Amino acid sequence: MLSLRRFVLSLTVAVCALVPTVADAADKDQTFAIDQVMGKADAPITIIEYASTTCGHCATFIRDVLPKLKTEWLDTGKAKLIYRDFPTAPAGLSLATAMLPHCAGSDRYFAVLTLIMNSQDKWFNAEDRLATLKKLVGIAGISGDDVDKCLADKELAKAIMDRAKAGAEAFDIEATPTSVINGKVEVGLRPYPDLDKLLKEIK
Repeated sequence: MLSLRRFVLSLTVAVCALVPTVADAADKDQTFAIDQVMGKADAPITIIEYASTTCGHCATFIRDVLPKLKTEWLDTGKAKLIYRDFPTAPAGLSLATAMLPHCAGSDRYFAVLTLIMNSQDKWFNAEDRLATLKKLVGIAGISGDDVDKCLADKELAKAIMDRAKAGAEAFDIEATPTSVINGKVEVGLRPYPDLDKLLKEIK
């Protein structure tokens, strides 16, 4: 069985290398195989959401903002959301919990992400984080063995880190949540009414 503590310690140094550098305009048009998209591909507004599983404001976005955004903007074809992990402290733990929704598959990605975000305080403060996470994602049909296999996937871990680094370079991202809306960077959490107003101004 993989120790979550050992996994976290092994990845902390690598993730902490995600230090923003000078933006490269070419990176702004990049797409990534692990991107998770909600909404129609041809939507006129693109929202790229950089978030961390260990960020409280990011959890608030998933819990309080995303449901309304989905109903009024994403499901109606007016906008699409591209969700991208941006691991923050504790870096290794953030990466580990970001990996689990990816391993659930695209059809269950946002459901598992929501489970993790909505239970952030519970697993973050648990004495045995790995056992708590296994129990949590078990609700979505992910076994303990599946979790161990997921956390051992070095290629997935690298893909998440590489994408976060590219975002830092392209948009000078330093904190989460950060949204990039049709190329414009918006730092911090916006309550849904404020985000709705901003999107209507773009429209």
